[in-house]
Amino acid sequence: MTALVTVRGLTARAGDAVLLDAVDFDLEEGRVTALVGPSGSGKTTAALSLLGEAGPGVRLTGRVTVGGTPVVDDRGPTAQAAALLGRVVAYMPQHPGSTLNPARRTGSVLAELARLHHPRAVPRDAAAQALEAAQLPSGRDVERRFPHQFSGGQRQRVALAQTLVCRPRVLVLDEPSTGLDTVARMRLADELASLAGRGLGILLLSHDHDLVRALADHVVVMSGGRVTASGSAAGALPRRSPPRTARHGPSDAGRPPVLEVRGLSAHLRSRGRGPVLHSVDLRLPAGACVGVAGLSGSGKTTLARCVAGLHERHRGQVLLDGAALPVLRKRTREQKRRVQYVWQEVRGSFDERHPVGEQVARTAVRLRGLAADDARAEALGLLERLGLDAATAARRPGGLSGGELQRAALARAAVALPDVLVCDEITTALDPAATAAVLAELARLREEHGTALLWVSHDLALLAAGAHHVVGGDDGRVVETGAPDEVLRAPRAAPTRRLVDAVDLGARRAAADLTAPAPSGS
Repeated sequence: MTALVTVRGLTARAGDAVLLDAVDFDLEEGRVTALVGPSGSGKTTAALSLLGEAGPGVRLTGRVTVGGTPVVDDRGPTAQAAALLGRVVAYMPQHPGSTLNPARRTGSVLAELARLHHPRAVPRDAAAQALEAAQLPSGRDVERRFPHQFSGGQRQRVALAQTLVCRPRVLVLDEPSTGLDTVARMRLADELASLAGRGLGILLLSHDHDLVRALADHVVVMSGGRVTASGSAAGALPRRSPPRTARHGPSDAGRPPVLEVRGLSAHLRSRGRGPVLHSVDLRLPAGACVGVAGLSGSGKTTLARCVAGLHERHRGQVLLDGAALPVLRKRTREQKRRVQYVWQEVRGSFDERHPVGEQVARTAVRLRGLAADDARAEALGLLERLGLDAATAARRPGGLSGGELQRAALARAAVALPDVLVCDEITTALDPAATAAVLAELARLREEHGTALLWVSHDLALLAAGAHHVVGGDDGRVVETGAPDEVLRAPRAAPTRRLVDAVDLGARRAAADLTAPAPSGS
Protein backbone atom coordinates (compact mmCIF):
# COMPACT_ATOMS: atom_id res chain seq x y z
CA MET A 1 0.00 0.00 0.00
CA THR A 2 1.15 3.57 -0.75
CA ALA A 3 1.36 5.85 2.30
CA LEU A 4 -0.49 9.06 1.47
CA VAL A 5 0.07 10.54 4.93
CA THR A 6 2.92 10.01 7.38
CA VAL A 7 2.79 11.53 10.87
CA ARG A 8 5.85 11.19 13.10
CA GLY A 9 6.48 12.75 16.49
CA LEU A 10 3.65 15.25 16.08
CA THR A 11 3.50 17.53 19.11
CA ALA A 12 1.14 20.44 19.77
CA ARG A 13 1.52 22.97 22.57
CA ALA A 14 -0.65 25.87 23.68
CA GLY A 15 1.46 27.82 26.14
CA ASP A 16 2.54 25.32 28.80
CA ALA A 17 -0.20 22.84 27.90
CA VAL A 18 0.71 19.82 25.75
CA LEU A 19 -2.20 18.98 23.45
CA LEU A 20 -0.39 16.30 21.42
CA ASP A 21 2.63 14.35 22.63
CA ALA A 22 4.75 12.62 19.95
CA VAL A 23 1.84 11.20 17.93
CA ASP A 24 2.59 8.74 15.11
CA PHE A 25 0.22 7.28 12.51
CA ASP A 26 -0.01 6.57 8.76
CA LEU A 27 -2.81 6.85 6.23
CA GLU A 28 -2.57 4.60 3.21
CA GLU A 29 -4.08 4.83 -0.24
CA GLY A 30 -7.40 3.03 -0.46
CA ARG A 31 -7.68 2.52 3.31
CA VAL A 32 -9.56 4.07 6.21
CA THR A 33 -7.72 5.02 9.39
CA ALA A 34 -9.86 6.00 12.38
CA LEU A 35 -8.79 8.22 15.27
CA VAL A 36 -10.91 7.46 18.33
CA GLY A 37 -10.81 8.63 21.93
CA PRO A 38 -12.67 10.79 24.44
CA SER A 39 -13.54 14.43 23.83
CA GLY A 40 -10.45 16.59 24.24
CA SER A 41 -8.03 13.73 23.51
CA GLY A 42 -6.43 15.60 20.59
CA LYS A 43 -8.11 13.95 17.61
CA THR A 44 -9.13 17.19 15.88
CA THR A 45 -5.77 18.83 16.55
CA ALA A 46 -4.04 15.84 14.95
CA ALA A 47 -6.41 15.88 11.97
CA LEU A 48 -5.95 19.62 11.34
CA SER A 49 -2.19 19.09 11.16
CA LEU A 50 -2.72 17.34 7.81
CA LEU A 51 -3.78 20.74 6.49
CA GLY A 52 -0.87 22.48 8.21
CA GLU A 53 -3.37 24.19 10.49
CA ALA A 54 -3.83 24.55 14.24
CA GLY A 55 -6.06 26.42 16.64
CA PRO A 56 -5.27 29.90 17.97
CA GLY A 57 -2.07 29.91 20.04
CA VAL A 58 -1.25 26.29 19.20
CA ARG A 59 2.30 25.49 18.01
CA LEU A 60 2.91 22.33 15.95
CA THR A 61 6.23 20.48 15.73
CA GLY A 62 7.24 17.07 14.43
CA ARG A 63 6.84 15.80 10.89
CA VAL A 64 3.67 15.50 8.80
CA THR A 65 3.91 14.56 5.13
CA VAL A 66 0.90 14.47 2.77
CA GLY A 67 1.28 13.06 -0.73
CA GLY A 68 5.06 13.33 -0.42
CA THR A 69 4.91 17.03 0.52
CA PRO A 70 5.93 18.13 4.04
CA VAL A 71 3.14 20.18 5.65
CA VAL A 72 4.60 20.32 9.19
CA ASP A 73 8.22 20.20 10.33
CA ASP A 74 10.04 21.19 13.52
CA ARG A 75 9.53 24.85 12.68
CA GLY A 76 5.77 24.40 12.36
CA PRO A 77 3.48 24.39 9.29
CA THR A 78 5.33 24.68 5.99
CA ALA A 79 4.72 27.06 3.10
CA GLN A 80 3.69 24.13 0.86
CA ALA A 81 0.69 23.20 3.04
CA ALA A 82 -1.71 25.76 1.53
CA ALA A 83 -1.18 24.41 -2.00
CA LEU A 84 -2.56 21.00 -0.95
CA LEU A 85 -5.91 22.21 0.37
CA GLY A 86 -8.80 20.85 -1.65
CA ARG A 87 -6.58 19.51 -4.42
CA VAL A 88 -4.87 16.81 -2.30
CA VAL A 89 -6.51 16.92 1.13
CA ALA A 90 -10.05 18.03 2.03
CA TYR A 91 -11.44 18.44 5.53
CA MET A 92 -15.01 18.29 6.83
CA PRO A 93 -15.29 19.73 10.37
CA GLN A 94 -17.33 18.29 13.20
CA HIS A 95 -20.14 20.85 12.98
CA PRO A 96 -20.16 21.64 9.26
CA GLY A 97 -23.41 23.59 9.37
CA SER A 98 -21.51 26.55 10.82
CA THR A 99 -19.07 26.50 7.87
CA LEU A 100 -21.70 26.58 5.13
CA ASN A 101 -22.29 29.98 3.58
CA PRO A 102 -25.84 31.01 4.60
CA ALA A 103 -26.13 33.42 1.65
CA ARG A 104 -25.15 30.94 -1.10
CA ARG A 105 -27.30 28.30 -2.76
CA THR A 106 -25.98 24.76 -2.57
CA GLY A 107 -25.65 24.15 -6.30
CA SER A 108 -23.76 27.37 -7.03
CA VAL A 109 -21.21 26.63 -4.28
CA LEU A 110 -20.63 23.10 -5.57
CA ALA A 111 -20.26 24.31 -9.16
CA GLU A 112 -17.78 27.00 -8.09
CA LEU A 113 -15.66 24.45 -6.20
CA ALA A 114 -15.71 22.13 -9.20
CA ARG A 115 -14.50 24.93 -11.52
CA LEU A 116 -11.81 25.95 -9.03
CA HIS A 117 -10.28 22.52 -8.50
CA HIS A 118 -11.09 20.80 -11.81
CA PRO A 119 -11.41 23.36 -14.64
CA ARG A 120 -12.09 20.65 -17.24
CA ALA A 121 -15.06 19.19 -15.37
CA VAL A 122 -18.65 20.12 -16.25
CA PRO A 123 -19.69 22.03 -13.09
CA ARG A 124 -23.34 20.90 -13.02
CA ASP A 125 -22.38 17.26 -13.57
CA ALA A 126 -19.69 17.42 -10.88
CA ALA A 127 -22.17 18.99 -8.44
CA ALA A 128 -24.79 16.32 -9.14
CA GLN A 129 -22.24 13.51 -8.65
CA ALA A 130 -21.06 14.99 -5.35
CA LEU A 131 -24.62 15.32 -4.04
CA GLU A 132 -25.43 11.75 -4.97
CA ALA A 133 -22.20 10.50 -3.35
CA ALA A 134 -23.23 12.35 -0.17
CA GLN A 135 -26.70 10.69 -0.26
CA LEU A 136 -28.61 13.79 -1.34
CA PRO A 137 -30.79 13.81 -4.45
CA SER A 138 -29.41 15.90 -7.26
CA GLY A 139 -31.75 18.26 -9.05
CA ARG A 140 -33.01 21.81 -8.97
CA ASP A 141 -34.91 21.54 -5.68
CA VAL A 142 -31.83 20.59 -3.64
CA GLU A 143 -29.34 22.69 -5.58
CA ARG A 144 -31.38 25.89 -5.09
CA ARG A 145 -31.74 25.50 -1.33
CA PHE A 146 -29.84 27.60 1.19
CA PRO A 147 -28.21 25.83 4.19
CA HIS A 148 -30.98 26.79 6.64
CA GLN A 149 -33.50 24.95 4.44
CA PHE A 150 -31.90 21.58 5.25
CA SER A 151 -32.15 19.55 8.43
CA GLY A 152 -29.05 19.12 10.60
CA GLY A 153 -28.29 15.72 9.10
CA GLN A 154 -28.83 17.04 5.59
CA ARG A 155 -26.43 19.94 6.24
CA GLN A 156 -23.87 17.32 7.25
CA ARG A 157 -24.27 15.72 3.81
CA VAL A 158 -24.12 19.09 2.00
CA ALA A 159 -20.76 19.71 3.68
CA LEU A 160 -19.62 16.23 2.65
CA ALA A 161 -20.64 16.98 -0.95
CA GLN A 162 -18.53 20.15 -0.85
CA THR A 163 -15.46 18.12 0.12
CA LEU A 164 -16.12 15.36 -2.44
CA VAL A 165 -16.62 17.76 -5.36
CA CYS A 166 -12.96 18.80 -4.91
CA ARG A 167 -11.92 15.18 -5.71
CA PRO A 168 -9.15 15.04 -3.09
CA ARG A 169 -6.74 12.15 -2.57
CA VAL A 170 -7.05 12.42 1.22
CA LEU A 171 -10.38 13.00 2.95
CA VAL A 172 -10.45 14.02 6.63
CA LEU A 173 -13.86 13.56 8.25
CA ASP A 174 -14.47 14.81 11.79
CA GLU A 175 -17.55 13.03 13.22
CA PRO A 176 -19.27 12.61 9.83
CA SER A 177 -22.19 10.64 11.29
CA THR A 178 -23.29 13.48 13.61
CA GLY A 179 -26.96 14.23 12.97
CA LEU A 180 -27.48 11.19 10.72
CA ASP A 181 -30.09 8.55 11.39
CA THR A 182 -29.17 4.86 11.47
CA VAL A 183 -30.15 4.30 7.84
CA ALA A 184 -28.02 7.22 6.64
CA ARG A 185 -25.08 6.07 8.80
CA MET A 186 -25.06 2.64 7.18
CA ARG A 187 -25.29 4.23 3.72
CA LEU A 188 -22.46 6.60 4.66
CA ALA A 189 -20.30 3.64 5.67
CA ASP A 190 -20.99 1.94 2.32
CA GLU A 191 -20.29 5.13 0.35
CA LEU A 192 -17.03 5.87 2.18
CA ALA A 193 -15.94 2.26 1.71
CA SER A 194 -16.62 2.69 -2.02
CA LEU A 195 -14.53 5.88 -2.11
CA ALA A 196 -11.68 4.11 -0.35
CA GLY A 197 -12.01 1.27 -2.83
CA ARG A 198 -11.32 3.77 -5.60
CA GLY A 199 -8.02 4.77 -3.96
CA LEU A 200 -9.03 7.60 -1.64
CA GLY A 201 -7.29 7.69 1.73
CA ILE A 202 -9.74 8.50 4.55
CA LEU A 203 -8.96 9.72 8.06
CA LEU A 204 -12.07 9.22 10.18
CA LEU A 205 -12.54 10.88 13.58
CA SER A 206 -15.50 9.38 15.36
CA HIS A 207 -17.14 8.41 18.64
CA ASP A 208 -19.49 6.20 16.62
CA HIS A 209 -17.81 2.85 17.24
CA ASP A 210 -20.33 1.02 15.06
CA LEU A 211 -19.31 3.21 12.12
CA VAL A 212 -15.63 2.65 12.92
CA ARG A 213 -16.12 -1.12 13.13
CA ALA A 214 -18.00 -1.14 9.83
CA LEU A 215 -15.48 1.01 7.97
CA ALA A 216 -11.99 1.32 9.46
CA ASP A 217 -9.03 -0.76 8.30
CA HIS A 218 -6.86 0.59 11.12
CA VAL A 219 -7.76 2.26 14.42
CA VAL A 220 -5.60 4.65 16.45
CA VAL A 221 -6.81 5.21 20.02
CA MET A 222 -5.90 8.54 21.64
CA SER A 223 -6.14 9.77 25.23
CA GLY A 224 -4.64 12.89 26.75
CA GLY A 225 -2.90 13.78 23.49
CA ARG A 226 -1.09 10.45 23.23
CA VAL A 227 -1.58 7.29 21.18
CA THR A 228 -2.52 4.60 23.68
CA ALA A 229 -3.37 1.75 21.31
CA SER A 230 -3.58 0.92 17.61
CA GLY A 231 -4.59 -1.99 15.44
CA SER A 232 -7.73 -3.45 13.93
CA ALA A 233 -11.13 -2.30 15.15
CA ALA A 234 -11.67 -5.68 16.83
CA GLY A 235 -8.43 -5.35 18.77
CA ALA A 236 -8.39 -1.63 19.56
CA LEU A 237 -12.03 -0.87 20.40
CA PRO A 238 -13.91 -2.05 23.50
CA ARG A 239 -16.65 -4.61 23.10
CA ARG A 240 -19.99 -3.24 21.97
CA SER A 241 -22.44 -2.89 24.87
CA PRO A 242 -25.88 -1.30 25.29
CA PRO A 243 -26.17 2.07 27.03
CA ARG A 244 -26.37 1.81 30.81
CA THR A 245 -29.35 3.93 31.64
CA ALA A 246 -32.81 3.44 33.01
CA ARG A 247 -36.19 5.08 32.93
CA HIS A 248 -36.68 7.48 35.78
CA GLY A 249 -39.92 8.78 37.21
CA PRO A 250 -43.50 7.60 36.72
CA SER A 251 -45.08 6.86 33.39
CA ASP A 252 -47.09 9.59 31.69
CA ALA A 253 -50.38 7.71 31.67
CA GLY A 254 -53.26 9.86 32.91
CA ARG A 255 -51.10 12.78 34.10
CA PRO A 256 -51.70 16.36 32.88
CA PRO A 257 -49.03 17.62 30.50
CA VAL A 258 -46.70 20.44 31.42
CA LEU A 259 -46.19 20.92 27.66
CA GLU A 260 -48.70 20.12 24.94
CA VAL A 261 -48.52 20.50 21.16
CA ARG A 262 -51.82 20.63 19.28
CA GLY A 263 -52.25 20.54 15.50
CA LEU A 264 -48.79 21.97 14.86
CA SER A 265 -47.91 22.64 11.21
CA ALA A 266 -44.77 24.49 10.08
CA HIS A 267 -43.35 25.93 6.86
CA LEU A 268 -39.90 26.97 5.69
CA ARG A 269 -39.11 30.25 3.94
CA SER A 270 -38.96 28.85 0.42
CA ARG A 271 -41.37 29.10 -2.46
CA GLY A 272 -43.10 26.05 -3.79
CA ARG A 273 -42.39 23.86 -0.74
CA GLY A 274 -45.19 22.44 1.35
CA PRO A 275 -45.29 22.16 5.15
CA VAL A 276 -42.39 20.48 6.95
CA LEU A 277 -44.72 19.58 9.85
CA HIS A 278 -48.32 18.40 9.41
CA SER A 279 -50.78 18.66 12.34
CA VAL A 280 -48.47 17.20 14.99
CA ASP A 281 -49.89 16.45 18.46
CA LEU A 282 -47.73 15.71 21.50
CA ARG A 283 -48.09 15.56 25.31
CA LEU A 284 -45.19 15.91 27.75
CA PRO A 285 -45.97 15.40 31.49
CA ALA A 286 -43.67 16.74 34.23
CA GLY A 287 -40.67 14.49 34.87
CA ALA A 288 -41.35 12.36 31.80
CA CYS A 289 -39.19 11.83 28.74
CA VAL A 290 -40.73 11.75 25.28
CA GLY A 291 -38.36 10.61 22.54
CA VAL A 292 -38.71 11.76 18.92
CA ALA A 293 -37.22 9.47 16.28
CA GLY A 294 -37.23 9.56 12.50
CA LEU A 295 -35.13 9.69 9.37
CA SER A 296 -33.02 12.78 8.67
CA GLY A 297 -35.25 15.51 7.23
CA SER A 298 -38.42 14.12 8.82
CA GLY A 299 -39.11 17.35 10.74
CA LYS A 300 -37.72 16.47 14.20
CA THR A 301 -35.58 19.60 14.59
CA THR A 302 -38.37 21.83 13.23
CA LEU A 303 -40.66 20.41 15.93
CA ALA A 304 -38.02 21.12 18.59
CA ARG A 305 -37.49 24.67 17.32
CA CYS A 306 -41.25 25.35 17.35
CA VAL A 307 -41.45 24.27 20.99
CA ALA A 308 -38.44 26.47 21.79
CA GLY A 309 -40.08 29.41 19.99
CA LEU A 310 -37.36 29.69 17.36
CA HIS A 311 -39.43 28.71 14.32
CA GLU A 312 -42.07 31.39 13.73
CA ARG A 313 -43.73 30.15 10.53
CA HIS A 314 -46.15 27.72 12.13
CA ARG A 315 -49.82 27.18 12.88
CA GLY A 316 -51.36 25.31 15.79
CA GLN A 317 -50.62 25.65 19.50
CA VAL A 318 -47.71 25.09 21.87
CA LEU A 319 -49.09 25.14 25.42
CA LEU A 320 -47.24 25.40 28.75
CA ASP A 321 -49.48 24.36 31.65
CA GLY A 322 -52.42 24.97 29.34
CA ALA A 323 -51.42 28.54 28.37
CA ALA A 324 -50.32 29.35 24.83
CA LEU A 325 -46.60 30.00 24.38
CA PRO A 326 -45.68 32.79 21.95
CA VAL A 327 -42.55 32.77 19.80
CA LEU A 328 -39.29 33.28 21.67
CA ARG A 329 -38.91 37.02 21.09
CA LYS A 330 -42.30 37.57 22.75
CA ARG A 331 -41.82 35.21 25.70
CA THR A 332 -41.41 36.53 29.21
CA ARG A 333 -38.23 35.88 31.17
CA GLU A 334 -40.03 33.22 33.20
CA GLN A 335 -41.32 31.48 30.06
CA LYS A 336 -37.79 31.46 28.68
CA ARG A 337 -36.49 29.95 31.90
CA ARG A 338 -39.17 27.28 31.96
CA VAL A 339 -38.55 26.06 28.39
CA GLN A 340 -34.90 25.60 27.45
CA TYR A 341 -33.40 24.26 24.21
CA VAL A 342 -30.06 22.52 23.57
CA TRP A 343 -29.07 23.04 19.95
CA GLN A 344 -27.93 20.30 17.61
CA GLU A 345 -25.10 22.43 16.18
CA VAL A 346 -23.85 23.98 19.41
CA ARG A 347 -20.70 25.80 18.31
CA GLY A 348 -22.63 28.59 16.62
CA SER A 349 -24.73 29.12 19.76
CA PHE A 350 -21.75 30.32 21.84
CA ASP A 351 -20.17 33.78 21.80
CA GLU A 352 -16.53 33.31 20.80
CA ARG A 353 -15.50 36.41 22.77
CA HIS A 354 -16.31 35.12 26.26
CA PRO A 355 -15.26 32.10 28.36
CA VAL A 356 -17.65 29.16 28.25
CA GLY A 357 -18.09 29.02 32.03
CA GLU A 358 -19.08 32.68 32.06
CA GLN A 359 -21.74 32.06 29.41
CA VAL A 360 -23.17 29.11 31.38
CA ALA A 361 -23.33 31.16 34.59
CA ARG A 362 -24.97 34.09 32.81
CA THR A 363 -28.09 31.96 32.22
CA ALA A 364 -28.62 31.63 36.00
CA VAL A 365 -28.07 35.37 36.49
CA ARG A 366 -30.37 36.44 33.68
CA LEU A 367 -33.20 33.93 34.09
CA ARG A 368 -33.10 33.04 37.79
CA GLY A 369 -31.77 36.27 39.27
CA LEU A 370 -28.82 34.64 41.05
CA ALA A 371 -25.90 36.75 42.23
CA ALA A 372 -22.87 36.47 39.94
CA ASP A 373 -20.73 34.53 42.46
CA ASP A 374 -23.54 32.08 43.26
CA ALA A 375 -24.26 31.57 39.55
CA ARG A 376 -20.58 30.94 38.82
CA ALA A 377 -20.27 28.38 41.62
CA GLU A 378 -23.41 26.56 40.47
CA ALA A 379 -22.29 26.61 36.82
CA LEU A 380 -18.82 25.24 37.64
CA GLY A 381 -20.32 22.47 39.77
CA LEU A 382 -22.66 21.48 36.94
CA LEU A 383 -19.86 21.55 34.38
CA GLU A 384 -17.69 19.45 36.71
CA ARG A 385 -20.41 16.79 36.92
CA LEU A 386 -20.43 16.74 33.12
CA GLY A 387 -16.67 16.19 32.98
CA LEU A 388 -15.51 19.77 32.31
CA ASP A 389 -13.10 21.16 34.91
CA ALA A 390 -12.61 24.81 35.85
CA ALA A 391 -9.64 25.21 33.50
CA THR A 392 -11.73 24.02 30.54
CA ALA A 393 -14.63 26.27 31.56
CA ALA A 394 -12.24 29.25 31.59
CA ARG A 395 -11.49 28.82 27.87
CA ARG A 396 -13.34 30.50 25.04
CA PRO A 397 -15.46 28.25 22.80
CA GLY A 398 -12.69 27.89 20.19
CA GLY A 399 -10.54 26.15 22.81
CA LEU A 400 -13.05 23.35 23.44
CA SER A 401 -13.69 20.21 21.42
CA GLY A 402 -17.10 19.56 19.90
CA GLY A 403 -17.98 17.07 22.64
CA GLU A 404 -16.93 19.51 25.37
CA LEU A 405 -19.06 22.26 23.83
CA GLN A 406 -22.00 19.88 23.56
CA ARG A 407 -21.87 19.27 27.32
CA ALA A 408 -21.38 22.98 28.02
CA ALA A 409 -24.52 23.71 25.99
CA LEU A 410 -26.47 21.24 28.11
CA ALA A 411 -25.10 22.90 31.27
CA ARG A 412 -26.12 26.33 29.99
CA ALA A 413 -29.72 25.13 29.59
CA ALA A 414 -29.83 22.99 32.73
CA VAL A 415 -28.61 25.76 35.03
CA ALA A 416 -31.92 27.56 34.33
CA LEU A 417 -33.71 24.66 36.14
CA PRO A 418 -36.29 24.44 33.34
CA ASP A 419 -39.65 22.73 33.49
CA VAL A 420 -39.17 21.57 29.89
CA LEU A 421 -35.80 20.75 28.36
CA VAL A 422 -35.70 20.23 24.59
CA CYS A 423 -32.64 18.18 23.64
CA ASP A 424 -31.73 17.95 19.95
CA GLU A 425 -29.09 15.24 19.37
CA ILE A 426 -27.14 16.09 22.53
CA THR A 427 -24.91 12.98 22.64
CA THR A 428 -23.74 12.76 19.02
CA ALA A 429 -20.18 14.00 19.73
CA LEU A 430 -19.73 12.14 23.03
CA ASP A 431 -17.77 9.07 24.04
CA PRO A 432 -19.48 6.50 26.33
CA ALA A 433 -18.15 8.04 29.57
CA ALA A 434 -19.35 11.52 28.63
CA THR A 435 -22.70 10.13 27.50
CA ALA A 436 -23.10 8.45 30.90
CA ALA A 437 -22.43 11.79 32.63
CA VAL A 438 -25.08 13.49 30.48
CA LEU A 439 -27.63 10.78 31.24
CA ALA A 440 -26.92 11.08 34.97
CA GLU A 441 -27.45 14.85 34.85
CA LEU A 442 -30.70 14.50 32.92
CA ALA A 443 -31.91 11.92 35.47
CA ARG A 444 -31.04 14.34 38.31
CA LEU A 445 -33.02 17.16 36.66
CA ARG A 446 -36.03 14.93 36.22
CA GLU A 447 -35.95 13.49 39.74
CA GLU A 448 -35.04 16.63 41.73
CA HIS A 449 -36.76 19.34 39.68
CA GLY A 450 -39.44 17.45 37.74
CA THR A 451 -37.96 18.59 34.43
CA ALA A 452 -39.69 17.06 31.41
CA LEU A 453 -37.51 16.08 28.45
CA LEU A 454 -38.37 16.29 24.77
CA TRP A 455 -35.49 14.27 23.37
CA VAL A 456 -34.78 14.28 19.64
CA SER A 457 -32.29 11.52 18.88
CA HIS A 458 -31.09 9.12 16.22
CA ASP A 459 -29.71 6.84 18.95
CA LEU A 460 -32.55 4.37 19.21
CA ALA A 461 -30.83 2.43 21.99
CA LEU A 462 -30.79 5.53 24.20
CA LEU A 463 -34.43 6.28 23.44
CA ALA A 464 -35.42 2.68 24.15
CA ALA A 465 -33.64 2.78 27.50
CA GLY A 466 -34.51 6.30 28.64
CA ALA A 467 -37.85 7.42 27.21
CA HIS A 468 -41.32 6.76 28.60
CA HIS A 469 -42.96 7.43 25.27
CA VAL A 470 -41.63 7.52 21.70
CA VAL A 471 -42.99 9.41 18.71
CA GLY A 472 -41.93 8.20 15.27
CA GLY A 473 -42.01 10.79 12.49
CA ASP A 474 -41.73 10.78 8.71
CA ASP A 475 -42.12 13.64 6.25
CA GLY A 476 -43.35 15.96 8.99
CA ARG A 477 -46.07 13.60 10.21
CA VAL A 478 -46.40 11.40 13.27
CA VAL A 479 -46.52 7.87 11.85
CA GLU A 480 -46.11 5.92 15.07
CA THR A 481 -46.46 6.56 18.80
CA GLY A 482 -46.36 4.45 21.93
CA ALA A 483 -44.16 2.90 24.59
CA PRO A 484 -40.50 2.36 23.57
CA ASP A 485 -40.86 -1.42 23.54
CA GLU A 486 -43.81 -1.15 21.18
CA VAL A 487 -42.35 1.43 18.80
CA LEU A 488 -38.67 0.47 18.73
CA ARG A 489 -38.82 -3.27 19.36
CA ALA A 490 -41.77 -4.04 17.07
CA PRO A 491 -42.37 -1.00 14.83
CA ARG A 492 -45.49 -0.93 12.70
CA ALA A 493 -44.69 2.03 10.42
CA ALA A 494 -42.29 1.46 7.51
CA PRO A 495 -39.96 4.44 8.28
CA THR A 496 -39.49 3.29 11.88
CA ARG A 497 -38.83 -0.25 10.68
CA ARG A 498 -36.08 1.10 8.42
CA LEU A 499 -34.39 2.78 11.40
CA VAL A 500 -34.61 -0.36 13.55
CA ASP A 501 -33.45 -2.61 10.71
CA ALA A 502 -30.41 -0.37 10.19
CA VAL A 503 -29.52 -0.70 13.89
CA ASP A 504 -29.78 -4.49 13.57
CA LEU A 505 -27.59 -4.40 10.45
CA GLY A 506 -24.98 -2.33 12.29
CA ALA A 507 -24.98 -4.82 15.16
CA ARG A 508 -24.51 -7.72 12.75
CA ARG A 509 -21.63 -5.94 11.03
CA ALA A 510 -20.02 -5.22 14.40
CA ALA A 511 -20.39 -8.87 15.43
CA ALA A 512 -18.90 -10.02 12.13
CA ASP A 513 -15.97 -7.64 12.60
CA LEU A 514 -15.30 -8.96 16.12
CA THR A 515 -15.29 -12.59 15.00
CA ALA A 516 -13.50 -12.22 11.64
CA PRO A 517 -9.80 -13.10 11.49
CA ALA A 518 -7.47 -10.12 11.37
CA PRO A 519 -6.14 -9.34 7.88
CA SER A 520 -2.50 -10.07 7.24
CA GLY A 521 -0.21 -7.22 8.14
CA SER A 522 -2.66 -5.64 10.59
